[in-house]
Amino acid sequence: MSNLSRRIFILGGLTTAGAASLQLGALAQPSAAAATPFPFMLGVASGEPDDSSVVLWTRLAPTPTNADGQGGMPNADVAVDWQVSTSQNFTTLVNSGTVTARYAQAHSVHVLAGGLAPDAEYYYRFRAQGFISPVGRTRTAPAIGTVGRDFTMAFASCAHYESGYYTAYRRMADDRPDLILHLGDYIYEGGAGTGGVRQHLGSEIVSLADYRRRYALYRTDPDLQAAHAIAPWLVVPDDHEVENNYANMVRADSSPVLTAAQWTARRTAAYQAYFENMPLRAAATPAGNSIQLYRRVRWGTLATFHMLDTRQFRDDQACGDGTKVCADADLTNRSITGAAQESWLLDGLGQRLGTWDLIGQQVFFARNVNSSGAMNMDAWDGYRASRARIQQGIIDRAVRNPVVLTGDVHASWGNDLKADYADPSSATIGSELVCTSITSGGNGSTTTTIPNGSLNPHLRFYSNQRGYVRTHITPSQLTADFRSVATVTEHGAAATTARTFVIHDGQPGLADA
Repeated sequence: MSNLSRRIFILGGLTTAGAASLQLGALAQPSAAAATPFPFMLGVASGEPDDSSVVLWTRLAPTPTNADGQGGMPNADVAVDWQVSTSQNFTTLVNSGTVTARYAQAHSVHVLAGGLAPDAEYYYRFRAQGFISPVGRTRTAPAIGTVGRDFTMAFASCAHYESGYYTAYRRMADDRPDLILHLGDYIYEGGAGTGGVRQHLGSEIVSLADYRRRYALYRTDPDLQAAHAIAPWLVVPDDHEVENNYANMVRADSSPVLTAAQWTARRTAAYQAYFENMPLRAAATPAGNSIQLYRRVRWGTLATFHMLDTRQFRDDQACGDGTKVCADADLTNRSITGAAQESWLLDGLGQRLGTWDLIGQQVFFARNVNSSGAMNMDAWDGYRASRARIQQGIIDRAVRNPVVLTGDVHASWGNDLKADYADPSSATIGSELVCTSITSGGNGSTTTTIPNGSLNPHLRFYSNQRGYVRTHITPSQLTADFRSVATVTEHGAAATTARTFVIHDGQPGLADA
């Protein structure tokens, strides 16, 4: 356990007596503590850093999994103090204030803490109802026009609660990265299953109360809380934050049975709960049944993150979804991003804002065909013209270092992106790093044989164990460690590096470390 992790654990139990010695604001409510349970059971988080600000998050929920989704909070708004300091002891504050946690937003708190120095580390905490929250660590991006320090970024996806314990999240926290990306399937929408190491509460989630309760269940996990507390996060959802394999306003199936109005209400509720439970900026506040999530985040001149949304604007999966031989997947009018987002991405890539253009997104990008010629219609293989336009855009704009970061498939992959996947000798135009799942799929296996490898020579690495990807990024190279844990059905497995690749500046494609 790192020093910060240990401190987070200890501070989580502080009550008013401990708070008295701390330099907090005017909202001290010492008499409330005796009658009010600890409200910070879901931990703290930060996200969306730029060179002068970061979003700080918490949600008050003394009994997080109450069926009404309100976490045991009364039907009243609550004042929450917040502080930012350069030290874990909060001896000197660099910013502080008070924000209102509203009942209508499940007492979630999103503070935009500004006035921060670029490329700097900070600590933050909250106080409400006489209690002090755990302490979180965060940091800002380098100033625009500067490279800043080398930095470590980790990314992950697919954390089915029932399938295993969140050891991989804990190991990410142990690494003390500067930034964490989550690429979707933070929660799963299904009802309680059997045979897992733990259970969802209730049936498949549909209502806003359901989604709020599900996030609360997941966020009670101490390993997930540790990962949130150690670094700022950039997040994008995939399908399970709403419903499996949905496409824009089209459902994958009719289970559970919903009218059109009920389905719209479900999507609305899902995005509302997603916003409430993630450290997102106000620009992502949902409007009706949609939420603005594709965005660019700059990390000085070292890197630019282009965070994509491949669910809200996509055409329906071709040929009825699944793994198919499907000519319709080549139709030129099909898109996985929608026209506006595609244009936005290509424009951003053409600006060459950083040495590394990192495209954070949900589903498998490179071609992956099996011996029957079938491909996954839910991935970019089901939207081949869409992929071709992005790749041609990369070529036309001479994008120096494009790297696609992907989740979804519950296995680690390292891929070269080819100008023509039918011609292995064609130019390599970029790289794709696919993280495995945190838990989805259970323990997996130790195989590293690349499925259909002879048909897809651009697929360079495969591992079927759980874990995450850790990257160390400098102006001259990006080093990617595929990290894995041997088991998720027992607590506490060590993380080991299954394979390391290097991408050299100006040389697209994966090289051995």
